[in-house]
Amino acid sequence: MNLADSAIDLLKNLIATPSFSREEAPAAERVAAFFAAKNIPFQRHLNNLWAKNRHWQEGKPVLLLNSHIDTVKPATGWQRDPFHPGVEEDDILYGLGSNDAGGPLASLLATFTHFYERSDLPVNLIMAATAEEEISGANGIAALLPELGQIDFAIVGEPTQMRMAIAEKGLMVIDGEARGVAGHAAREEGVNAIYIALEDIQLIRNLELDRVSPLLGKVKMSVTQIEAGKQHNVVPDSCRFVIDVRTNECYRNEEVFDFLQSKVQSTLKARSFRLNSSGIALEHPLVQSGLQLGLPYFGSPTLSDQALMPFPSLKIGPGDSARSHTADEYIRLSEIRAGIDCYIQLIEGIL
Repeated sequence: MNLADSAIDLLKNLIATPSFSREEAPAAERVAAFFAAKNIPFQRHLNNLWAKNRHWQEGKPVLLLNSHIDTVKPATGWQRDPFHPGVEEDDILYGLGSNDAGGPLASLLATFTHFYERSDLPVNLIMAATAEEEISGANGIAALLPELGQIDFAIVGEPTQMRMAIAEKGLMVIDGEARGVAGHAAREEGVNAIYIALEDIQLIRNLELDRVSPLLGKVKMSVTQIEAGKQHNVVPDSCRFVIDVRTNECYRNEEVFDFLQSKVQSTLKARSFRLNSSGIALEHPLVQSGLQLGLPYFGSPTLSDQALMPFPSLKIGPGDSARSHTADEYIRLSEIRAGIDCYIQLIEGIL
């Protein structure tokens, strides 16, 4: 069986194996079976599996190949069984996780297999299939990185139509609370927390930060949830709301948070600061290799495990991000075959 056929066979097995975030153990077993069938020794930490190239030599730069095994739950509107890997027109493979990120994962595993026996590599390779990417969970890549040792740069497999995402927006979720004073709605009593919150929400809606990224554009802030009041005749003394903040590489999350808190009356609390914008320089050899292949580059608005990697990383893979998390998700088998070839050429270009 050639590289592409074995990758597609693995992908079909992964589609048939439900692997929601925090429930990836069966999918991890599928990847373990793939490694075993290729006679590649591997290690496992929680539901994360990784392997090193056969002729590993200390002192060489380390390139991490990474994608995730977990999926979101099926969206409403599926017309097919999301766990049945159905192929139509000899090219379209349907199934939950086929596009995000089973196709990129299987393609990277095939690429790693291609290089595994090479004794002349000027870099060491690690292939990591990881969990909890869809929820940015603590037991995914964040738990695995300390086990891997020094990493110099990475390829992150996500559906980008084999375009190079050299920058990626960060994410910060903020809980806000406006405080007022309760009173009877029929009398001139109390301070309405909803009105305070509305003033802050209007400010957030119109607020623009000065630094604009040429790749990622402006920092984007959206109020996505709001909750207040317990009964119609009581002026509410509390109004809670949630802000979804997508940061560019010009700001750290903490900096945006501090600026926002200085502008609003409500009390803000960030759920986490750890998902900062990430990326890789145009001058990096990996990007230069892609440019030599004629691959276009862009800034990605969607979040991935790049955000948790403290080293340069390039997000690229077969499939299309627009299909991710949708009903009747699919990937083309031709995209996987072309993706494997492109990954191999991309790495060859830095060797």
